[in-house]
Amino acid sequence: MNPKECSGQLLPVRDAIDVLSGKWKIPIIVALMHGNYRFRELHRMVGISPKMLSKELKELEMHQLVKRTVYDTIPVSVEYELTPYAASLKKVIGALGEWGAQHRKKVMSKK
Repeated sequence: MNPKECSGQLLPVRDAIDVLSGKWKIPIIVALMHGNYRFRELHRMVGISPKMLSKELKELEMHQLVKRTVYDTIPVSVEYELTPYAASLKKVIGALGEWGAQHRKKVMSKK
């Protein structure tokens, strides 16, 4: 593979990693794959600080993976859900989960 072909392969991978990078984005997406949740529910479910959850949700919204819906109730309630576009991550996250399970088994068996 020449340098141009290698760069052509690396660029989309870098883009994907930029969107999904960090400790919390994938766990948030996985939680939302199981349904729509309010902020506090996600906060408890994922085990993340409110400040970090807010930051990560804004970034996921910016990348069109999460939709934020504000309901005109008293008090105001906000619900988060995955967008149809986020469904394109299902295979990727599934593959990561399978690899992670195999890796964990391999590493744990050596101890």
